[in-house]
Amino acid sequence: MVELADIVRTLFSEETAVTVAIGVLFIGAVAGYLVWRTTRNVLTHLNVPEAVEGTAFERTIQNFGLSTVGVLSQMAALFVYVLAVFVALQVAEILDADLFWQRFPQYLPQLFIAAVVVIVGLVIGDKVSLAISERLKSVKLPEVTLLPKLAKYSIFYVAALIALGQLGVATTALVVLLAAYAFGLLFLSALAFKDLLTAAAAGTYLLLTEPYSIGDEVEIDDRRGVVQEIDVFVTHVESDEAEFIIPNQRVVRSGITRFR
Repeated sequence: MVELADIVRTLFSEETAVTVAIGVLFIGAVAGYLVWRTTRNVLTHLNVPEAVEGTAFERTIQNFGLSTVGVLSQMAALFVYVLAVFVALQVAEILDADLFWQRFPQYLPQLFIAAVVVIVGLVIGDKVSLAISERLKSVKLPEVTLLPKLAKYSIFYVAALIALGQLGVATTALVVLLAAYAFGLLFLSALAFKDLLTAAAAGTYLLLTEPYSIGDEVEIDDRRGVVQEIDVFVTHVESDEAEFIIPNQRVVRSGITRFR
């Protein structure tokens, strides 16, 4: 590749070399598009989308509007684009190839570690989100749906910070960003989950004092029925006509009438 660039610089003047470099970029753009399209068609023909459907990686990248086939195709095209830019910079005498290849191995381990950290962060974030969703699926409060997303994107954020640290971003800036993120997360969580925290506190009180139990006939906030389930956040009361899911803070606030 370096020899080709030297030949072009020998055959053409400096002004012409810039024009040739622009031509290389154009050819690289076209070639990258063709590689992207061909790779996508080949992977689709090989039924790769069906093979990776439901995997942790596929679910994670779908959150960003991507797919495994799309990512692989874009990576193949990106390789062509980078190669074209590299050749164009050499032809235009902007890049010293020898100096570049001397320094590149120094950064290669950091690039590899950063990539691994990002991938691991994406997978762990997806797993944690699914685990929290499964754990809280019985809680019928709208705020609960935010918890899995908060946990997932928090892990993504930390993974991104670690990856940036591997790439040489100032540690002080990373610490400041992490502290700002943690403070913002706590502040917004306190606002968003105020009712949820109140319900949890009320539920803890009810579970400790046990003013009623499963099977008791009660009336809570003008809703009468038989208690079916009690958890930290809500109480399930069922009548002949309907099932009521009552937040525990409302139980404490409105009071309980238990029928014998």
